[in-house]
Formats: sequence, C-alpha cells, structure tokens
Amino acid sequence: MMRCSTVLLVAALLTGFAAETSAGQAKRLRRVQLGLASYYGPGFNGDETASGEKFDQRKLVAAHRTLPLGSVVRVTNLENGRRVVLRVIDRGPFGKNHRKGCIIDVSKAAARQLGFVEDGLSRVRVDVLRLPPEDADQQ
Repeated sequence: MMRCSTVLLVAALLTGFAAETSAGQAKRLRRVQLGLASYYGPGFNGDETASGEKFDQRKLVAAHRTLPLGSVVRVTNLENGRRVVLRVIDRGPFGKNHRKGCIIDVSKAAARQLGFVEDGLSRVRVDVLRLPPEDADQQ
C-alpha cells in the first residue's frame, strides 16, 4: 500500500514539474525583446525558408533566431511608432546584421509598413502574440 502511494505521489510531482517547465519556457519566450530589425533583400525572394515555405517579400513574415517557427509577433518601430503583425517562418538574422544587434529580419512588405525600407535598420520592440501548438512539427 505504501509503495503504491509513493509511486502515485512521485508521478503527480513529475507531471506537475513537466507542466510547470513547459509553462515556464512559454513564459520566457513571451517576453518583450528590444533590438534592431533589418529586412530581407530581394535576392532571397523565392528561396525556401527554414519552415519549408517559399519566402515572398510581399508577405508579412519574419525570421527570428530562437522563436518557434509559426510564432506570431508584433513588431513596433520605436522611432516612429508604426506596428505590424508578422509570422515567423525562417531563422535569422545572421552575419553582420546580427553582430550589429538585429534580433529580427522582416520581409520588405513589413519594413515598408514599419517605415524603414530606406534606412535598412530600425530600433524595434518585438512582442510574441502567439506560439504555435506544442505538437506542431518544428524544425
């Protein structure tokens, strides 16, 4: 009798720990991120992204280094207050833009709505609005 109670107690504790860990990870991912945004140049148009989707510079999409693919984010240009909601379909930024402090690459359509196509970079705030379902196939 005692052994069965102990097993049930340990199972309950482990289940609670797993749920708490998942909730904690989601909470960490939902934090606000501040940094620079850059945008994909036309040379990437039509290329396959990390999600398998073809990149289309006319769509409201983005690349992020760590957010799960399929996440939905709101990007706010801190220099002019413009906002846009984007879906994360790729990984990046990398290279010199990442070293400059870029935390997100956005499509040209998104950069146009945010008002920084001419400048190429802008100070932004990234808010995670929605994460994909946990059972979604993430790459």
